[in-house]
Order: sequence, then structure tokens, then C-alpha cells
Amino acid sequence: MAQAASAARGAELSERRNHGVILFAHGARDAQWADPFRRLRDILQRRAPGVATELAFLEHMRPDLVTAVGRLADQGIERITLVPLFMARGGHLRHDLPQIVTNAAAVHPGVVIRTTDAIGDVASLLEAIADWVLHEHERTGEADLDNPIA
Repeated sequence: MAQAASAARGAELSERRNHGVILFAHGARDAQWADPFRRLRDILQRRAPGVATELAFLEHMRPDLVTAVGRLADQGIERITLVPLFMARGGHLRHDLPQIVTNAAAVHPGVVIRTTDAIGDVASLLEAIADWVLHEHERTGEADLDNPIA
């Protein structure tokens, strides 16, 4: 039922051709670090194929946020939902991100950027993580732990 509702929401959002999404992550030197974020982007594109979706990074990886905004602007996107894929609202989100968004808006004045809460500030996501932790804890109780590193 939840997937059906999500699919319907994705179809509705696909009708908003001038809206896009940017998933914003920290970045790392290890290219594989970004794999979960790429999978999330791919899931979003599958669920809402008409919603232009980009992945951007704060540091160490490309594209950066200004470049990602430019890619969407080049597609005629006028409104962007910027989703910080950070667990907490630390210095990067309190200080660096507002400055980067201001710079992106100056470079692309026809684009409006709305930044969501950090994912760690979203109660439903924390509940989902807690469910997973408890599930894994249950599995530990059932596992054969002859090897102390399982």
C-alpha cells in the first residue's frame, strides 16, 4: 500500500516539469562511498521519472552543488528541492550550505532553491532506522556467533 501511494505521488510530481531535486551529500575520497547516494537517486528517478534529480557533493567529489543547480537550470528547472543527506545539522549545514546556496542562486538567478531538513532531523526516517536496528539486534540473538567477528 505504501509503495502504491509512493508511485501515485511520484506520478503527480512528474507533472511538475519545472521542478527538480538535488540530493546533497558530504563527499569522500573513496568513490564507492557515494554508492548508497547513487542508489537513492536511482530509486527516486524510477519512482518519479519526470522529476529531474541530481546528486551533488560538498567536497572531494563531483559535481558540486553550484554545478548540479546549473545542470537542472539548463533543463528548464526553476524550482529545486535540496535534500541534505546528513544525519545532523552540523557546521557544514549551518554555515557552509547557506553560503553555497546563496552562490548558486546568484549564478542561476531564475532558480528558487528550497532546502529541506537534514535526514537526521526527520522523525519518520529515525523511526525507520530504529526499526532496522531492532531487527538487526534480533538477528544477532538468533545468529551463530562462534566467530566473535560475524
